[in-house]
Amino acid sequence: MSELQNNSLVERLAARFGDLLKITVANGQATAEVDAQHLLSVATSLRDEAGFRFGELVDLCGVDYLGYGQTEWDTTDVSGNGFSRGVEGEAVGRFTWADRPRDVSIPNRYASVFHLLSIELNQRLRVRVFCADNDLPVVPSLTGIWPGVNWFERESFDLFGILYEGHPDLRRILTDYGFVGHPFRKDFPLIGNVEVRYDPELKRVIYEPVSIEPRVLVPRVIRDDADLIQAKAEAADHWREN
Repeated sequence: MSELQNNSLVERLAARFGDLLKITVANGQATAEVDAQHLLSVATSLRDEAGFRFGELVDLCGVDYLGYGQTEWDTTDVSGNGFSRGVEGEAVGRFTWADRPRDVSIPNRYASVFHLLSIELNQRLRVRVFCADNDLPVVPSLTGIWPGVNWFERESFDLFGILYEGHPDLRRILTDYGFVGHPFRKDFPLIGNVEVRYDPELKRVIYEPVSIEPRVLVPRVIRDDADLIQAKAEAADHWREN
């Protein structure tokens, strides 16, 4: 979406909804944040009203903001010596529950985020609604407005444990029936809780404690390496030439 289109959409959203929405624009994407109590009425207006016409819900996902903005990678002092030398302490998925991250800039831990598309008006909008209760995260289901969101909400429930009130069939969709926990939560162990294997002597599948040690394999940082800077410069030259 162009900057002009974004500005026009933001102005229309602000004029129509006022304080019901908190609107921001970042990286060319407009985001509207709405309280859960107003979600269904706002979503219905976004779908039906002439200035919006968001007939398509493209995607919905859960977000866990536990430890948001924190990292275990030291990119200032040691990144020149290789990633393996830049690990500091424990990050999400490797901390104990007693030592879990607490001081974060976002007070609510869980949010449901969905992306809307208006084919008629050629515009897009990202909508975010936070769950008021971190112990029992609940938001209204959007299945009555965009029926195709059914499986997306089931996936968010399965992986993040977010409950979608009013969903017609809220059950797990990716993990096993007896799975315990929600694997995309930041405090879920990256190595899992159990190992599963077939025992030829017992002639059945058995569950055992995890035997592997947690390791840091992928850095969770953005680096301004020389090759990345060069790639950006080449992309800019290509854009100007075309």
